[in-house]
Amino acid sequence: MRCSGLPEPAASKPVAFRRALLGWYEAVRRDLPWRESTDFYTVWISEIMLQQTRVEAVIPYYQRFLERFPDLAALAAAPEQDVLAAWSGLGYYSRARNLQRAAKQVVAEGMPATHEEILRLPGIGVYTAAAVASISLNLPYAAVDGNVIRVVSRLTNDASESSAPAARRRFAETAQLLLDARRPGDFNQAMMELGATICKPANPLCGECPVARFCAAREAGTERELPVKLRKQQTREVPLHLLLLRREGELFLIQRQSAARRLADFWELPELPAAPSTRRHRLVAGFSHQIVNDRFRVSVWEPPSDAPPEGGRWVPEAELATLPLTTITRKALSLSQRNPQSVVPV
Repeated sequence: MRCSGLPEPAASKPVAFRRALLGWYEAVRRDLPWRESTDFYTVWISEIMLQQTRVEAVIPYYQRFLERFPDLAALAAAPEQDVLAAWSGLGYYSRARNLQRAAKQVVAEGMPATHEEILRLPGIGVYTAAAVASISLNLPYAAVDGNVIRVVSRLTNDASESSAPAARRRFAETAQLLLDARRPGDFNQAMMELGATICKPANPLCGECPVARFCAAREAGTERELPVKLRKQQTREVPLHLLLLRREGELFLIQRQSAARRLADFWELPELPAAPSTRRHRLVAGFSHQIVNDRFRVSVWEPPSDAPPEGGRWVPEAELATLPLTTITRKALSLSQRNPQSVVPV
């Protein structure tokens, strides 16, 4: 799939590129709840939630989170357990803790007014600072995430390994050159929208692309080869056996220690060292859950009695919504409640 005639490199005709991209974005952009306002708080919440998380997964969490913590003051004043409970299931929980730390900092010091002040907030990196600064404060900073790197690498037909520092600097410089300084927030969102819906990783929809005539990779026929990425590490299969203990209106859970390296203070089902040796245990659910390069093969077992192991406590089921539960525990409870009498193979 190649364009007829010579390509028009985006960097050499930035005005025409901006016009084409923004015109397309205005016409077809997705109706997402965080696009209803440019308020600093709501933009910031959405950008933190969208880090390494799909849009479809974020939407219900975003809506529930804002209902529970409608402004910075409410988030800053909330008990940490409430914040973690609202975040529970979304993953990467350091984001929630940093979010509250940043809210407390803003309440104490005042609303950030510059890109540098945003960058100093806990949990804020270069991409998030640029996104929030451009969308909320209309400051001219290009936000460069994975979608934008893919778009830029194809626009420039750059076959450099995309995670290499020199390549990332080059992609960021090109994105900054292309940026429409009059509408930086809209432009950044348009670039991300293009990468998410048209300039897809495996099957780019070049025939529907509003800026195809500016794309050097499309002209060269290399769009499906870019960006170049290092091969991912091989996924490790990890068996995980959980014990589901219930009695009238209560569930037995164990809380991770505050000093735990991961998921500190979160609640979870007790873990068994191996599959039960007795046939009196009943397999009530099985599923897979991937965390980075580990794919957990989870089996949930119901024991013949409600005698619990040491180290946990019985929790009223009515209180589960107020506790930060690990994602695996939430999945296990959901599946066992949905299908309590069946055996679900792992």
